[in-house]
Amino acid sequence: MTDLKRLNKFISDTGFCSRREADKYIEDGRVTVNGIRPEMGVKVALSDTVLIDGKPLKKVPKRAYIAYNKPVGITCTTERKIQSNIVKAVNYPDRIFPIGRLDRPSEGLIFLTNEGDIVNKILRAGNNHEKEYVVTVDKPLNRQFVNKMAGGLPILDTVTKKCKVTQTGPQQFTIVLTQGLNRQIRRMCEYLGYEVVTLKRVRIMNVTLKGLNVGQWRHLTEQEMAEINNSIADSGKTEELSVDENKQPANISKPKQARTPYKENDKKRDFAKHVKQGRFDSKNDQTNAKPARRNSTTRTGTLSLKK
Repeated sequence: MTDLKRLNKFISDTGFCSRREADKYIEDGRVTVNGIRPEMGVKVALSDTVLIDGKPLKKVPKRAYIAYNKPVGITCTTERKIQSNIVKAVNYPDRIFPIGRLDRPSEGLIFLTNEGDIVNKILRAGNNHEKEYVVTVDKPLNRQFVNKMAGGLPILDTVTKKCKVTQTGPQQFTIVLTQGLNRQIRRMCEYLGYEVVTLKRVRIMNVTLKGLNVGQWRHLTEQEMAEINNSIADSGKTEELSVDENKQPANISKPKQARTPYKENDKKRDFAKHVKQGRFDSKNDQTNAKPARRNSTTRTGTLSLKK
């Protein structure tokens, strides 16, 4: 059976643009599939001819998985207008994007890839994948600080998950998180009256910074990828897994019902099926028809992992 992909993902996988940008191209009627302007949500196969502004797309590039030792001052964004963006810093020949984030004042290990499916599986908080940091603060630590950091602290309308915290110096500690709240470590330290001076991520899952100088990147090895794939084999990539159990307010007895997944109607199920059924025959050519517009209430979102 021929594998089918949503047209926006098909376009995105070639590195031409993001899915959101692809939707705009489709909506504006600049995309054709086998000579026909498709509807939003249509699915295509590798055998279909997809053109944008009459020009063919590049072949889907080989999957890339990169470990990068991000310096302080680099911004984890793909926005070209931001001069310090991470994509420009890495300067990889194909389109890639970061998995998660490290805020600008932080440094250390971050993954980049061109495969969207693996991103969600690694990032979802419910999947409990470890990330290790070395942190220096502005004044001497005490046992109370370590115990409270490890036991969970109330920030951002939730309580942080229990984590591993080890003091390694008078003003330095290591912390292993399975959570990715916005600027989590900095906020936790601030709650206890400390200010982070330096923050460095030294490990994500089974991958460390060993042999990787600041500003350098490398491809993940086959062994590293095998271990990652094994660890995320049972991981979900749905939004439900990103919700922490302890984030549910105490006065609410029932969890918030998840949004019903979007369901395509019969018209948008399969481009090849449309053709087979004669939907786009020569007598009913819809080349000049205006493409269907997206519902104005549609929302998209991205995950972030700031420390």
